[in-house]
Amino acid sequence: MHRFFVPPAAAAVTAIVAAALVTARAPLVSQTPTSLMEGASAAEMSALEALDDLAGEIRDMSMTLWEYSETALLEHRSAEYLAGLLEAEGFEVETGVAGMPTAFTATYRHGSGGPVLGVPAEYDALPGVGNEPVPHRAARADGVTSGQGCGHNLFGAGSAGAAIAIKRAMADQDIAGEVRLFGTPAEETVVGKVYMANAGVFDDVDATLVWHPMTETRVTNASTQAMNNFTVEFHGQAAHSAADPWNGRSALDAVEMMNYGANLMREHVQPSTRIHYVMPNAGEAPNVVPEYAKAWYYVRDTLRTNVNEYYEWLLDIAAAAAQATRTEHEVSLITGVHALLLNRPLQEAMQANLEAVGGPNFPDVLQAWGREMQTGLDIDPVGLDVEVQPLALGPTPAQGGSTDVAEVSWITPTVQLEVTSAPKGVPWHSWATSASHGTEWAAAAADVAARVLAMTGMDLLTDPGLLEAARAAHRESTGGRPWRSPIPADQKPPIP
Repeated sequence: MHRFFVPPAAAAVTAIVAAALVTARAPLVSQTPTSLMEGASAAEMSALEALDDLAGEIRDMSMTLWEYSETALLEHRSAEYLAGLLEAEGFEVETGVAGMPTAFTATYRHGSGGPVLGVPAEYDALPGVGNEPVPHRAARADGVTSGQGCGHNLFGAGSAGAAIAIKRAMADQDIAGEVRLFGTPAEETVVGKVYMANAGVFDDVDATLVWHPMTETRVTNASTQAMNNFTVEFHGQAAHSAADPWNGRSALDAVEMMNYGANLMREHVQPSTRIHYVMPNAGEAPNVVPEYAKAWYYVRDTLRTNVNEYYEWLLDIAAAAAQATRTEHEVSLITGVHALLLNRPLQEAMQANLEAVGGPNFPDVLQAWGREMQTGLDIDPVGLDVEVQPLALGPTPAQGGSTDVAEVSWITPTVQLEVTSAPKGVPWHSWATSASHGTEWAAAAADVAARVLAMTGMDLLTDPGLLEAARAAHRESTGGRPWRSPIPADQKPPIP
């Protein structure tokens, strides 16, 4: 068992590091490096110059969104804040998109014709992982218990910065086209972009540029897992557990029977399949036969067809559990996604820009902060990895998670960047990453991402060959089949 505490000596180091971080408040990037200026096109250079001016604002956005740390579909202040900044910049903003109060679009058009570029921005936090921006476990002083354990505060800031830079460069260079920032809530519950896709929000987008905080810096070269996220509610009959249990019908028995059936099922599914569940409700007291209980399931696989098959199997198990326990049951499919599609022409274009920009420039004091965190977690104390990873010749093995970005990738050519924002090896979706993403210098990751996204966006706006190659790769990946949502087209989003 690891115990997360700060001994006296470590506390002294933490105080020194914290003080140094406060005094190290220099601009993230004072100016675009000369080496990058020499190789950039006029359009790229215009976007980079805009980002020189925006560096401080990106940092402020990052810290404000970290302060808010609002969870899925409750990101009211975060969405209003970003939408307000973009509207002040001259974007046309639409709120309440796809029936979600915290979803919005911010659109800027210059001239007539030209490509439509999409830039998603995420800003939702995770429940229960809030932490002060210190390298050890410490509750936030403001009492906020949620936290940016996935770095969506940086995600939202970097994407907004990229969209603004693209807009300014389009106007400066008189480049026709449209840039559209999508304020996409509830990525952590894999909801926002699914319902936006159902509403046709991405249908007219020519290409989409995405990034995400991570512990390495690279162009995403691995797919993700397709997934169905659903609940099963069982309804029985309450009774006294001791006096007259024969009059009861236990909904908890039904949940346990379903879970047992699912666990037996695991032996007979593909090695790529993952099935996991929790029980949000399992009764109120031992002396009452539970009349209501609920199971919450994810079923995942690298293939959407396998998810479909195993989802139906799990539904059969749920129905059998209800029949065996003489209860009623109700299934709610909350959301579902495909596996992420890669786009090689866009990957190669983004890789060239990433190598030109380079990894985030973290100060020595933040590296010391990261090593202190790693030491406390019994992880090799190597600090933050800022090296740019090469792009492999082909796709690498699929990652274990799922993302609603996948739905966008099936509708329009999409490419994603990852930028180091936390110490190498720390557990993701945890207090450690929430703390990491709350340091002001973590915004250097958002600055790098904004530059790479903006440069790639300008390439797409000015190079018709790149866009056509991306479209051709997308047609090949989809086999020419139109996107079909895993959830019913008329289903309403699960607003809390």
